[in-house]
Amino acid sequence: MLSMANLPFEDEENGDLALQEARLKLAKPPMYKVLLLNDDFTPMDFVVSILQTLFYKDKEEAVRITMNVHTSGIGVCGVYTKDVAETKTQQVIAYAQENQHPLQCTLEEVG
Repeated sequence: MLSMANLPFEDEENGDLALQEARLKLAKPPMYKVLLLNDDFTPMDFVVSILQTLFYKDKEEAVRITMNVHTSGIGVCGVYTKDVAETKTQQVIAYAQENQHPLQCTLEEVG
C-alpha cells in the first residue's frame, strides 16, 4: 500500500507553512513482446508444442501463431513484463537447442 507524503508549502493567506498531502503515482512497467523467428528447419509441430507448453496457448491459437511465423517470418507469442519476457525467450532457445532445432526467439519493447 502506498503511503501519503506530507509536503510543506507556503500558505498564501498568512505566509505560514502548511502541509499538503501528495499522492504517489506508480508508473506501469514497460511491456515486451516475445517473438518467434522463422527458419527453414524447425518443424511446425515443434513450434506448436512450444506455444502450448511454454506460452499456454490452446491448439488453435498455437497453430495460428505458427502459421504467422511461417508466412510472415515472425510471430508474437505473448506480451509480458521484461523479466518474464526474458525468461520465456531463454526457455524457448534452451528447449529448441535441447531438441536440436535452430528456432530463434527474441523480445521487443511494446511501443
